Amino acid sequence: MNDQFYMAQALRLAEQGLYSTHPNPRVGCVIVLDQQVVGEGWHRRAGEPHAEVHALKQAGRRAQGATAYVTLEPCSHHGLTPPCAEALVNAGVQRVVMAMQDPNPQVAGQGAALLRAQGIEVDILDGALSIAARQLNCGFIKRMEQGQPFVRLKLAMSLDGRVAMASGESQWITGVAARADVQKLRARSSAVITGADTVMTDNARLTVRAEELPLSAEQKNLALLRPPLRVLIDGRLRVPTDAPFFMAGPVLVATYQTPPTDTASIDYIQLPERNGHVDLTVLLQKLAALGMNELMIEAGPQLAGAFMQAGLVDELYIYMAGMLLGSSAQPLMQLPVDYMADAVQLNIKEVRALANDWRIIAQPVKR
Repeated sequence: MNDQFYMAQALRLAEQGLYSTHPNPRVGCVIVLDQQVVGEGWHRRAGEPHAEVHALKQAGRRAQGATAYVTLEPCSHHGLTPPCAEALVNAGVQRVVMAMQDPNPQVAGQGAALLRAQGIEVDILDGALSIAARQLNCGFIKRMEQGQPFVRLKLAMSLDGRVAMASGESQWITGVAARADVQKLRARSSAVITGADTVMTDNARLTVRAEELPLSAEQKNLALLRPPLRVLIDGRLRVPTDAPFFMAGPVLVATYQTPPTDTASIDYIQLPERNGHVDLTVLLQKLAALGMNELMIEAGPQLAGAFMQAGLVDELYIYMAGMLLGSSAQPLMQLPVDYMADAVQLNIKEVRALANDWRIIAQPVKR
């Protein structure tokens, strides 16, 4: 039996939940009997059946004596749904193959132990598929292991590294294909973070725009049922509460000021001040405590640079347009560096053309 082949299929199923499972991990399951797939499933939304339950329902009696391929260790605790490990036992599955152990302390090996205690063979894969499983749930894993969300910084720039004209004008640097890709990035995020300057200068709303979201009908519908939380960092409470940003749905405002008491429709979180700004590390810890797995930062040069300087960015998505904005335009971020030895080194993971633009995915090299 080709474990790699069936696990790859389970991972493809798990990817269908990329936009909808928050705060849960994305999980896929394939059940195989006599070299034939008899059941498959993927987790769609928190509170709904997990991937194993969907796959077992499809397999029916054919799950007896079968092998289940699951991208994440089956849960062993009662949450919003019953334990999947027990469901596999009750179905008579003979073997369970996992891509990785669940980092959630409520599971963390206990699911595998429950299965083995019932005489079920359990194998955990390593290598490329295990890495792919971790990448698929990078935010969930980081939140469980480090108490921090996975942070992506999205930037759009011209070929000469500029993000806006000196006046602040910036729409649109990139084209339709790049903007559609950004909508997918927003939709997969647990929260989108921005700053006061961006909201006031661009009249930004930072919502997921359904008409620009290039997904299947099912994925789009699920994504729109779980829009990302929009977080505004506004230390001095400069953004007026009648700004378009507040009219577009739920918002969490992070500030170091005492929140007003006359705005019942807006949620505030008061955080410590650090060098005249909201303490970004504490903000991320608070968002992790709220169950936020993946954060997307869409902000101006100052806030983008602040996240970079604080070492809080895990991944950069840089969209580069084939245009030159000139030397008087605003730089990519405010990131003062005086010596080459202090330059921020990046690992380039991917460079891809999006019509007339380019998308660069990079990771900062941790010093």
